[in-house]
Amino acid sequence: MTPTTQAPHDRPVGEIAARLPGASGVFRQYGIDFCCHGDVPLQQAATSRGLDPRVVLEALNALDPAAAPLAPEETGALIDHIQTRYHDVHRRQIPELIELSSKVELVHLTHPDVPTGLADALERILGELEVHMKKEELILFPAMRRQAAARLATPIGVMRHNHDSHGRFLEEMARLTDDCVPPQGACRSWQALYAGAAQLRADLMEHIHLENNVLFPRFEAA
Repeated sequence: MTPTTQAPHDRPVGEIAARLPGASGVFRQYGIDFCCHGDVPLQQAATSRGLDPRVVLEALNALDPAAAPLAPEETGALIDHIQTRYHDVHRRQIPELIELSSKVELVHLTHPDVPTGLADALERILGELEVHMKKEELILFPAMRRQAAARLATPIGVMRHNHDSHGRFLEEMARLTDDCVPPQGACRSWQALYAGAAQLRADLMEHIHLENNVLFPRFEAA
């Protein structure tokens, strides 16, 4: 990525996250949506969160643009990474969170901060993600491996629409869990649930980002 000091406030956050190693971590730290709303310029994204864009920019400028990227750049290797690091992980982590959330909701039924409805929300996202990931694994990703770019506009559009729905789940999960912060005196199960929810949020945001801002544009441009 070119230095972020060059017209940084006009640069879309998704582009910054795609080109600057570590930028996605900065955006997560400040609560900036770089995955589902990656087309929003940095200044707008920061001010909408009540942040001073200069503070976010300072954090970005502290990163090393020559650092190794977190995901491989070659298309086939990137697809492999998405499947093993995110598809496979989601299939393990979400059922565990559903079980844990059901337990917390039942045991702490009368607690004013209990995340009522979280288990149901996790059930829904698991079903949505499974359909979404299967479409990618069986249709979209094989076509990308064949470089069949001319036929990919429609399925990519569907995947982007699905990602918007996944983003709404992240907003719902943040609301139900007080942004994944357990209440004072929360038991170990409650703490583990929110730690797992925070990890799911980080994983799902990075997953969507890699597809929306890195992988998909290669074929949309073609």
